[in-house]
Amino acid sequence: MLRTYGPSCDGSLLDAGHGPISPTATWIDLEEPTREEDKLVEQLLGLAVPTRDDLAEIEPSSRLYERDGALYMTLSTLRGVEEGQPTAEPIGFVLAGNRLVTIRYASPKPVRAFAAHVRREPERARDALSVLVGLVDAIVDRLADELEAAGAEMDTISSNIFAKSADERRIPAQQLTAMLTRIGRAQSLLARIRETTLSTVRFLSFLMGSARLHETDCTGSRNHLGSLQTDAAALLDHAGYLSDNMTFLLDASLGLISVEQNAAMKLFSWAALVFLPPTLIAGIFGMNFHHMPELDEPWGYPMALALMFLSAVLPLWYLKRRGWI
Repeated sequence: MLRTYGPSCDGSLLDAGHGPISPTATWIDLEEPTREEDKLVEQLLGLAVPTRDDLAEIEPSSRLYERDGALYMTLSTLRGVEEGQPTAEPIGFVLAGNRLVTIRYASPKPVRAFAAHVRREPERARDALSVLVGLVDAIVDRLADELEAAGAEMDTISSNIFAKSADERRIPAQQLTAMLTRIGRAQSLLARIRETTLSTVRFLSFLMGSARLHETDCTGSRNHLGSLQTDAAALLDHAGYLSDNMTFLLDASLGLISVEQNAAMKLFSWAALVFLPPTLIAGIFGMNFHHMPELDEPWGYPMALALMFLSAVLPLWYLKRRGWI
């Protein structure tokens, strides 16, 4: 799909087979473009448009470079959070003159939101650099929102793990399994946030160091991008802190499982210690030998019961005295 924004461009879909792109377009948005749409944009710019394979490259030299006076940049953006399957989807940016081309094979929420703002306020697309700044601003703002949500989720998990009452911390196995799954999902989201935030920091560092941003008419955009660079660096640090905290919560939940298992094994151990001696005595006096004088005595049966009782009570008393149960 091909959409254009800018003076006399309202963001409606364009058919690559019917007419050229408006020369006043400042933002050309390619979403899952066909080969015909790529060719149409390349004819307008006189430059090659990155393909899907180009966007999938992970080395910095293939994601951030300058060629023929144009800036080629690839930024990983977060998507799929609402569906519970967060992923990092690359978006390609080509800044050539007063035109910005975005190439994407997904529709992240911040891009959709910014496109809607441009339709309501066409002034946002007055020039290519303003569009680029607005898009990056929306992406950074979205990352901050997701970090806030991840922090709130961690607070909820922490309150469940570190309950005030010991009885509240005795969580059934089914709930512990659900908690581990919850922690795993939160950790996966944090990993994607860190990945996209790191990509944003590199993206902004490259853009701030380019000659285009040091032109005299780019002072406002340069200051705005500098502020976004500071915000992205702070978000990256915060994401690292949350990731470390999530690792601690995972260790704590595994520790709860170990405590529950040890408590169960401890119960079986002292139960076996209490009931084993009476069982041994009952087994001895249950033997069918002729020469067992106690069996013929009238006090033999009460004696066996007393021995069984004492052999059960004495270990229990000893364990209680030592504080083991």
